[in-house]
Amino acid sequence: MNKIVCCAVLLAAVGFAADLPVTEVILYKNGIGYFVRSGELKPGESAALRFKAEEMNDVLKSLTIFEDGGGKVSGLHYDSSEPIETKLARFPFKFGDRQPLSTLLDQLRGARVEMKAGTELVAGLLVGARETTGYSKDMQRQEATLLVDSGELRTIDLTGVTALHFTDAAIQGQLKQYLGEVAAGRSKEKRSVYIDSTGTKQRRLTASYVIPTPVWKSSYRLVFTDAAEPTLEGWAIVDNTSGEDWSNVRLALVSGRPVSFVSKLYEPRYVGRRSMDVLDQEAAAPEIHQGGIVGGYGGGAVAAAPAPLLRTEDAQTGEVLNNNFITNLPQVNRDPSQLLKIAGNIQGSPHRSAFANAAEAAELGELFEYSFATPVTVRAGESAMLPFLQQKIGARKLLIYTGTDSQNPRNAVELTNTTGKTLDGGPVTVFDGNAYAGEALVEPVKQGDKRLISYAVDLGTRITTALDSSSELVREVHMRRGILTVRSAVEVTTTYTIRNVDRKPKTLVIEHAIRPEYKLIKTKPSETTSSAYRFEVKLAASATDKLAVAEERVYDLTVALASATPDVLFTYVHNKDLGEAARKQLEGIARQKNLIAANDADLRHSDEQINELVRDQERLRENIRTLNNVTGQQEQVQKYARQLASQEGLLASLRDRQSDERRKKAALESDLGKLIETTEF
Repeated sequence: MNKIVCCAVLLAAVGFAADLPVTEVILYKNGIGYFVRSGELKPGESAALRFKAEEMNDVLKSLTIFEDGGGKVSGLHYDSSEPIETKLARFPFKFGDRQPLSTLLDQLRGARVEMKAGTELVAGLLVGARETTGYSKDMQRQEATLLVDSGELRTIDLTGVTALHFTDAAIQGQLKQYLGEVAAGRSKEKRSVYIDSTGTKQRRLTASYVIPTPVWKSSYRLVFTDAAEPTLEGWAIVDNTSGEDWSNVRLALVSGRPVSFVSKLYEPRYVGRRSMDVLDQEAAAPEIHQGGIVGGYGGGAVAAAPAPLLRTEDAQTGEVLNNNFITNLPQVNRDPSQLLKIAGNIQGSPHRSAFANAAEAAELGELFEYSFATPVTVRAGESAMLPFLQQKIGARKLLIYTGTDSQNPRNAVELTNTTGKTLDGGPVTVFDGNAYAGEALVEPVKQGDKRLISYAVDLGTRITTALDSSSELVREVHMRRGILTVRSAVEVTTTYTIRNVDRKPKTLVIEHAIRPEYKLIKTKPSETTSSAYRFEVKLAASATDKLAVAEERVYDLTVALASATPDVLFTYVHNKDLGEAARKQLEGIARQKNLIAANDADLRHSDEQINELVRDQERLRENIRTLNNVTGQQEQVQKYARQLASQEGLLASLRDRQSDERRKKAALESDLGKLIETTEF
């Protein structure tokens, strides 16, 4: 009986909660929408807000409440959500995917059950259940074992059971509750947020929040006529997927992407805890304390005092409010723009001048807002196209060539944003002379900024390119601490040949890609982007023109003079960019290296002569050893001995000369080292 009374009270409370209609919608480019709901509440009446389950995280993060009329928000409660896995884990059984009946029954051992198999009714306690497998799949079956009232154990083939009933009301209730939780987990129903108030008279309650919404989209029409300036017409595409009508709401669209993220606040969060036991089973062991390093007991770090908890107090009573997102402002103006200004979610709009189009514009810091002056109605599940711009804009027709595979440039427009508004990015359909001319895409354009948009291929202009690389040119030669640094440059010229076959003059913009290792020379671009140089060429009617873009690549080559050959040094000596003093110093080093090279040649010649004499002496000694064992060859032996003695004198002379050459080489290398050390330019 008490449960029935509680349910009735709860239903009555829910029934008297008033719905707050949507009065203002602000859509952003980052996938969120800012909603304002406002309505009159009767004395003692609460308000109810209803959201989709997937919106609750953003609602709990952003909900702000204002009350005007002397009342005070006393509390807020909502339908809670708990992970389905956590809810189902509390039950003593579990239903798996395609789980057989025997597996469920085996989890409920000891439960009293009644089974009807054919005309027989069997009742008893569940002993267990299993699935048996025979020699083939056709022989598989499920069976349950019951302890019947007579005390016998009976095995029941579950394939023949047509009805099964748990006589225990608790188990029957758990099964129903389990299935109810599974069904609720699949539910996409609305979640309700209830706002309670202590007001005793009629008052106005306003609530604002952000929830995920489709981004609004921009679409433009650029119309060229005989007038001096073309007209730019902008349309906003808005999708209402909220599930309820937006009736006569104040609609605003913001260009920009404020930071937004999802924080999981709706689902209860559980934290794992350690399992700790009191250690009272063992005797205490002795503890050895170390000696102090700093005198006294105050050498350790002092723990910082904990930071005070966040408090929100009522401005009149000083009462601490538990909900930090609830604010009571009894004297708030009822104008929603003032509410938004106080909430700090958007800035108050300045005085707006009247435009012929439906939308007014205002800066919001780094963002830009289009606000529609008249209320807007968009039904649930519908989309709407709303005009937010229609005025003249600065534009210049030209051609643009980006160096792609095509030989034809594209028809383009150089747009200068003279509208006084920030233009959101989107597709642009171009009409020229009341005819469709093509389509383009434009990025967001700030007031006064320029953009090039291309919308069609110009078949009346052809462009070919030719690449010409010059030889390497030495620009600078420097010497310091024995290192010769040579700065060289390679010049590359790209020639664009342009043929205008139409009988009208044109303006062509050629985009030449920037290469980080190359520097532009001679020709100056009209504009530079982050990735290309832009050169503007005026084309005469039925004429051919050329544009040469020259670039150079400068790089340094370092050479250690100690290892450089004279030939390498003389190539730099003859460079025209080298100063006279530097040339003389390099010539001196080159001559010194030539002397060392000549000395090395003499040393190699001496080595060859010595090696040849040594080999000849080895041959003579071998002949002498052989002839000493032969009778009558003493005269020949004496002849070989005299030759050997003569070669010994020559060998000694060669070795003395070789020593002189080595000493000379050491002196030459020492002089070279001094030259290199003192040379600098």
